[in-house]
Amino acid sequence: MATKKTSKKTTKRTPGTYGKKEIEQNELEPWPNPEKKRSYLIEFTAPEFTCLCPRSGFPDFATMRISYVPKNTIVELKSLKLYLNAYRDRAISHEAAVNVILDDLVKLLKPTWIEVIGDYGVRGNIKTIVTARHGKRPAGV
Repeated sequence: MATKKTSKKTTKRTPGTYGKKEIEQNELEPWPNPEKKRSYLIEFTAPEFTCLCPRSGFPDFATMRISYVPKNTIVELKSLKLYLNAYRDRAISHEAAVNVILDDLVKLLKPTWIEVIGDYGVRGNIKTIVTARHGKRPAGV
């Protein structure tokens, strides 16, 4: 019985460069809000957020939660993922990271209301949760 040969095309990549290039070239991207007629809540959870402690250089790990009520634009998810991944090699405090993320999203989206919560892992027997908000959350949302 004859065997059928199949060819598999493989793409050669240098390990570790594909994601790095995507992260470096990424910009947060606004998309049109598909439901401007109503107020609704969008929530994201990024359980693998990392940044570097500006004092020790050791990695800090967090679950980043972003909730917002959009106006005219929403954030495109892949651009948000890559934006958050860019913090991996950035030396920044817990408080600064949460507030910079909030400021960048406010500038991009101009939402009715937005909240960013950084729920950081325990370091030195201390657990840190940082919450920053902008705008007024509509009743019922």
